[in-house]
Amino acid sequence: MATKFITDDFLLQTKTARALYHEHAAKMPIYDYHCHVPAYEIAADHRFDNITQAWLYGDHYKWRAMRANGIAERYITGDANDYEKFEKWAETVPYCLGNPLYHWTHLELKNPFGIKNKLLGPDTAKEIYETCGEMLRTPEFSVRNIMRKMNVKLVCTTENPLDSLEHHKRIREEGFEIKVHAAWRPDRAMAVEDLPALNVFVDKLEEICDMEITDFHSYIEALRDRHYYFHQNGCRLSDHGLETPYAEDYTEAEIKNTFNKIRCGGELDDSERLKFKSAMMVEFALMDYESGWVQQLHLGALRNNSTRMFRALGPDVGCDSIGDFEIAIPLARFLDRLDKNNDLPKTILYNLNPRDNALLASMVGNFQDGSVPGKIQYGSAWWFLDQKDGMEEQLTVLSNMGLLSRFVGMLTDSRSFLSYPRHEYFRRILCNMLGNDVEAGLLPDDLDLLGKMVEDICFNNAKDYFPMELD
Repeated sequence: MATKFITDDFLLQTKTARALYHEHAAKMPIYDYHCHVPAYEIAADHRFDNITQAWLYGDHYKWRAMRANGIAERYITGDANDYEKFEKWAETVPYCLGNPLYHWTHLELKNPFGIKNKLLGPDTAKEIYETCGEMLRTPEFSVRNIMRKMNVKLVCTTENPLDSLEHHKRIREEGFEIKVHAAWRPDRAMAVEDLPALNVFVDKLEEICDMEITDFHSYIEALRDRHYYFHQNGCRLSDHGLETPYAEDYTEAEIKNTFNKIRCGGELDDSERLKFKSAMMVEFALMDYESGWVQQLHLGALRNNSTRMFRALGPDVGCDSIGDFEIAIPLARFLDRLDKNNDLPKTILYNLNPRDNALLASMVGNFQDGSVPGKIQYGSAWWFLDQKDGMEEQLTVLSNMGLLSRFVGMLTDSRSFLSYPRHEYFRRILCNMLGNDVEAGLLPDDLDLLGKMVEDICFNNAKDYFPMELD
């Protein structure tokens, strides 16, 4: 089936939008400062055998859609072969009309594979599978060369504090010109909802740091040691996945007692859990501030809702959703606790519940200090909001309550090396919004002024904001 769908002017509804995209946005490199691609595949310059491996393995967005379409789990995460799984995805795609997966799918077929004017469905599945597979098995479509084709300049993978970073070291030692940095995600270090797992974490931390962790003080020292290790290996930002910010009042004695209780196998009550998490968040933020890092807070996911699926497959399999947690008061207290002592690092705030858009966009203005442009950022539309309406709402709210021109822009938040067209998607949406405002007389018809703004949001602002070197 041939059709004109993802054309050169896809999503660009005005002359101004087309000029902004083609003359400014399209040429900018990609600075992907938050993703989940596996560093070992970059280190090995991995080649995929087929598009199922590159596209469907680990992609819980597609898994959710396939389940909703009545596809048996065998063809999603089960023992079906790769072509059978791709067939079932192709069977699902026509039912994704209206879902961002439909746009993403065809953008990713166009770039890097050059497949355009052809819709994925049952009738085209075999042809597209074979065409993409032939390309992926060639050196030109190795992981590193896919990144080169997509004009990527930097990526930050997401790693836990126990990671050896051996793959990042190898990438750096081999002189790969695209910078691959780790982002520190220490959520496991404060996960008091699973005390056995937390104690295993502490035991492994002792072993890696070659030190005895006898109390809360030595626990923090060991984590600082790992934080410094990450810093030595190029890490310059942290990331936290939180239901809600934690900002309970606590005393040093309370936290010491709680840590001792954890190590002795005691049970914690709700107050102890919240205070321990609050103390840990402060400690992590202080580490980031002292090292000149950026901290990211991803807020509002309600995870692992299906006990059945969690027992069968574990976390991150497409059974998470938007939560309705309290955000404003604890977030303000957390940020203020650091800001009043001038210990607040650069911070990016992301929300998952759209009701919190204006909340976060207004919150960032409370803690700007004039030290750098946009020190506190309202982050890009995330996860369930990472679609056309969600991006437009995030951009609109940020424009109304902050400085859109200082926004550090888009990220993939993906586990796939084929997801870089999400930057293109965002850029087209951005340019279309600005173009519509020009046509409506809400912005000046000045392509030089607006073109610089677009280039800054697409790349320059992130390059200037994050303390990672590109050269």
